[in-house]
Amino acid sequence: MRVVIAGAGAVGRSVAQELIGNGHSILLIDKSPASIRAEMVPDAQWLLADACELSSLEEAQLESCDVVISATGDDKANLVISLLAKTEFAVPRTVGRVNHPSNEWLFSESWGVDVSVSTPRLMSALVEEAVTVGDLVRLFTFRQSNANLVELTMPADSPFIGKRVSEVPWPHDVVLVAILRGSSIETPDADRSLESGDELLFVTPEDAEDTLGELLSPKPHKH
Repeated sequence: MRVVIAGAGAVGRSVAQELIGNGHSILLIDKSPASIRAEMVPDAQWLLADACELSSLEEAQLESCDVVISATGDDKANLVISLLAKTEFAVPRTVGRVNHPSNEWLFSESWGVDVSVSTPRLMSALVEEAVTVGDLVRLFTFRQSNANLVELTMPADSPFIGKRVSEVPWPHDVVLVAILRGSSIETPDADRSLESGDELLFVTPEDAEDTLGELLSPKPHKH
């Protein structure tokens, strides 16, 4: 895939390195000369330009890219970039970084954002995850489909420890997408057994989260 990342700060560079490692073609855009540090992500293309300007996005050839990630530290800029990418260049997929949780409601389809990632929420979710085995942790929201990506670490006293994926009566519309076990990523095949400490990643409608948490964890589910 060809991915354009607006904002070449620590977040943008980190995402770029990850995607390049997965074989994708990356262009990083930033309007600050100090942020153009090609030596830090040598396999990416770089463009010194203001991604909020239509002419800059034309120079970046947005019409030929599959995904635009607006990862600047300015929520207003991220919204403008997402909207231009979607309306002017028909980019199939836009991902917007939310810096201030109070602005999260703006990052919706009406602003051209397909997926919003709230950095503070993600960071707090990861901290929360470290101490709350058996509780659901919402990682981010897919605005377009009204679904969330959530994580649950299987507690040792879950009634489904040792059971196969196919034996669990999953709530309607809940999809188990991956099992993180130690340093490996396991596919959630029907015959895969669930073990204590497994980190399960789900895509789930919001109204199914409580049911899912109560199913896998015997203690009352807490928000």
